Amino acid sequence: MKDITQIKRIGIAGAGTMGYSMAEIFATHGFEILLFDISEDQIKKAQEFIRINRSVEVEQGQLTEEASVELLERIQFTTDNSLFSDVDFVVEAIVENLEIKKTFWSELSQIVPEDIVIVSNTSGLSITQLAEAVIGPERFLGMHWINPPHIIRLIEVIKGEKTADENVTIVEDLAKSVGKIPVAVNDAPGFVLNRLQFAVMREALHILEEGIADIPGIDAVMKYGLGIRYASLGPFEVADFGGLDIFHNIAEYLFADLSTADKDFGKMKELYEAGHLGVKTGKGFYDYSEGKVEKVIRERNINYEKVAKALYTNLDEKS
Repeated sequence: MKDITQIKRIGIAGAGTMGYSMAEIFATHGFEILLFDISEDQIKKAQEFIRINRSVEVEQGQLTEEASVELLERIQFTTDNSLFSDVDFVVEAIVENLEIKKTFWSELSQIVPEDIVIVSNTSGLSITQLAEAVIGPERFLGMHWINPPHIIRLIEVIKGEKTADENVTIVEDLAKSVGKIPVAVNDAPGFVLNRLQFAVMREALHILEEGIADIPGIDAVMKYGLGIRYASLGPFEVADFGGLDIFHNIAEYLFADLSTADKDFGKMKELYEAGHLGVKTGKGFYDYSEGKVEKVIRERNINYEKVAKALYTNLDEKS
């Protein structure tokens, strides 16, 4: 397989938020990019979003006009999947549906070169099941980028049952080459990040339903208490600092009272069924109507960037 020294041209399938963000990040680090989508409209949207992002960086002095032009020239936009025959690595970031992804990979794995690693950006679908549709499943694995990828550096690298170990290393090396922090995990529904995220969401919904606290209160506990802890320490490190005797004693009485629901429930299910999907529709657990969407997205990004700067600066100084 082509290793990190031989990867020059990267093919990205899917020009949505994750796809065009990956294209920008890879291009920033000197890779030539083929950004594919079946929709011409989506391609145009991706081009516009990338142009806007570049112009903002130029305005803020983070990038020169010349560097911005050079970066954009490294990204080729297309609706022709036959061009994947001339790439050194492929990332798929299409709709999160097992059968659609399997159909896609069944076709694409016949087009791409046989000696390249190919990955899916799925958030939690089985890599082993997706690999059933791939010619050469030993070269196929997961590369889960976290939204927003231009701020969050973690990438989950997921090994399927037939994935060769050396190909895991290639993906880890590629992630590191663009400033990311790869974590290798074995294939399981939701991998690691979403298993932890949804365990928290399940208990948050349970707390809300039981009337223990309201929505702003639960979010405040997470942001101003646990959030600070978990931005600095993982759960096992937190337990070590707190004392395993203390954590053991609490677990003895608390585990039995935590939610064990095995499907969506409560307020989230109610909002979903009513078509209130959050920021994208202007209403979710909170109200984002009357022009609030742009404001809350901006505030989120600013806060993310502040936390990331502190966390990653400290991490880089240690390495």
